[in-house]
Amino acid sequence: MMSLRRRADFKLAPRAAIALQERLRHEVSQVDQFKRIRTVAGVDAGFPAGGRKTRAAAVLFEFTSLEFIAARTAERKTTFPYVPGLLSFRELPAILDALAKLPEKPDLILCDGQGMAHPRRFGIACHLGWWLDCPTIGVGKSLLTGIHAAVGQHRGDWSPLRDGEEIIGAALRTRTDVKPVYVSSGHRVSLATAIKLVLACAPRFRLPEPIRHADHLASRR
Repeated sequence: MMSLRRRADFKLAPRAAIALQERLRHEVSQVDQFKRIRTVAGVDAGFPAGGRKTRAAAVLFEFTSLEFIAARTAERKTTFPYVPGLLSFRELPAILDALAKLPEKPDLILCDGQGMAHPRRFGIACHLGWWLDCPTIGVGKSLLTGIHAAVGQHRGDWSPLRDGEEIIGAALRTRTDVKPVYVSSGHRVSLATAIKLVLACAPRFRLPEPIRHADHLASRR
């Protein structure tokens, strides 16, 4: 499961991390590049011990039935400071550890965070997808950047998230009369497909099931 890319890429000063994002943004794809999706994982990270530790969770489901398969957690010492827009450098080392413990590689990974809906178009879903060369989608609970028109109140309603003339994601209503989530392509998944896949993984709650379970495990004290 683990990529051969260098772990040292996470041990950068913030200025160097920004420069890396600017370079790698051109290496992620917003075009559908996957075969049949049989399994989907959700990943998230929390910060116990006052942020000194990073606890990550990866939860694997069968895609069509959303039947639970496995959940794994991992903890590491937190080595990157909290810098808005650079959270992937803080969270991914532990997330990669948790993913490596799963019994099989997911066909799709949903990230609690942003993908292209990021000031430099390289949120955590892009970073993880690039690292593993795996289809990924960002599902943010809150808006990081961009603006959108009002979203209809019914499940499945959505509005494009724009930064100037560029569409960088979507505000998507996953439950009727519940505030939307912010969906954006990570890697190897188009925005249109990302919206459909997120809705398929969120039949009951605001958050997709894989992310909802990962969020619970990562934040559990």
